[in-house]
Amino acid sequence: MVVKLQRPILVGGLALSFSLWILQSWYDSIVQVGEFSILSLVVVSGGLWLWKRKHPKTDDVTETLPSDRQTVENAIFKAEVVINRLQQEAENMVEESYLTSVKAQIPQLHTELARQHINLAVTGGKSVGKTTLIQALESKWQQENGKQVIYQETQSLFVEGSATSDVTILANANAADFVLFLANGDLTDTEFQTLQQLKAPQQRLMLVFNKQDQYLPEERASILQSLQQRIPCPVVAAAPSPLPIKVRKHHDDGSVQEWMEQPAPEIQQLTQQLGDIIAQRGQQLVWASTMRKAILLQTEAKDCLNRIRCDRAQPIIEQYQWIAAAAAFANPIPILDVVATAAISGQMVVDLGGIYQQKFSLEQAKTVAGEMGGLMLKLGLVELSTKAITTVLKTNAITFVAGGLAEGLSAAYLTRLAGLSLVEYFQQQEVAVNTDAGLNIDKLRQTLQNVFQQNQQVAFMQSFVKQGVKRLLPEASEEGIIAVENAVG
Repeated sequence: MVVKLQRPILVGGLALSFSLWILQSWYDSIVQVGEFSILSLVVVSGGLWLWKRKHPKTDDVTETLPSDRQTVENAIFKAEVVINRLQQEAENMVEESYLTSVKAQIPQLHTELARQHINLAVTGGKSVGKTTLIQALESKWQQENGKQVIYQETQSLFVEGSATSDVTILANANAADFVLFLANGDLTDTEFQTLQQLKAPQQRLMLVFNKQDQYLPEERASILQSLQQRIPCPVVAAAPSPLPIKVRKHHDDGSVQEWMEQPAPEIQQLTQQLGDIIAQRGQQLVWASTMRKAILLQTEAKDCLNRIRCDRAQPIIEQYQWIAAAAAFANPIPILDVVATAAISGQMVVDLGGIYQQKFSLEQAKTVAGEMGGLMLKLGLVELSTKAITTVLKTNAITFVAGGLAEGLSAAYLTRLAGLSLVEYFQQQEVAVNTDAGLNIDKLRQTLQNVFQQNQQVAFMQSFVKQGVKRLLPEASEEGIIAVENAVG
């Protein structure tokens, strides 16, 4: 629930104090302005604050709609590029039926783009009047509206034990061009969160305060005003099937006749606003829903492609991490050199880049490796990882190789971080025909930090050290290996 502002004097005082602080900070610059100008500034500031209170910011239903058809066609093209790449790289790793299904959606999107009618979804909780509202719109408004509208009533939201999840219901609603979200009063927290989820993928919607006739006039006005102030989308009140009212007629002979009369549906405000939106932005609504479907298809195909590529990248990362470990274990050198040469292997960059269609020459790959090594040092990952591995090894019985073992495991761990960070970074890049874009160091830095945090869990470090000990000490005694495993277990 949003708390209403009830203390304008306090807020006005804070605003005035802030204004005076600003004026004092700029004193040397505005000393010539004079008392009249200062008073004017205060008055203007107060006026702006009051205006903002009376005119809260609202989200225009037409905001960020595609401006032309070409924008949507570009989105469809990007989805097609990813699907074609997926088909080329799948190699029996994806079911043929899935590939056939996603490829068939491309011509469907082009058909959607040329569609002339509007798909309108009506959603909300149980017993909010979805069916009744659709019937009222179909019987009263459909004949007056020039654009053909096809209504889709979703299953009720917030139903415990329902066979269809709310996520699926919202996904079905988001497939429409426009959504009417119905509520029978002020929103609950669950309804508010659901409304935010609907808006997240740039869905255009309208909140309908339905069954308003069940409230007293002053209650209706209060609820409607509260919703309009809190909800960043159009809000209208409606009563498609008002409660019957008792009519009493007194006759000349003194008799009284009573009967129940059904009032006409109160949907004028709804139909007017909805009609204006469809008339002015109907084509753009179709473009927007088609674009959402294209982006969703692209994301789905890219996720599948990334899973395939990740499966291919993992053996490469493991190969290079143990190569780096063996080199550092056999000839321990300062950790800085390990990072610059072994842990960030230029050849690993080339191999991983090849999987993700990111073409690097060996010289470019060495530059990338050097940049990653520098980032690791600046972020303190070298020191932190070495300390963590040394802590795990601190109590092991094989003291005569402890130094080299720590160096080797540190080199392997840093190489793994570098490889996983590159994979994560490449997965975030757009799949395109030509991928010659340079490396974004800021994004790579953030990715490196995230991957490091994900691979710092104690259980992972213990497992990694165990695996490394077995690889680097294949000829050690069985008792020694057990001692190390007990120490890190």
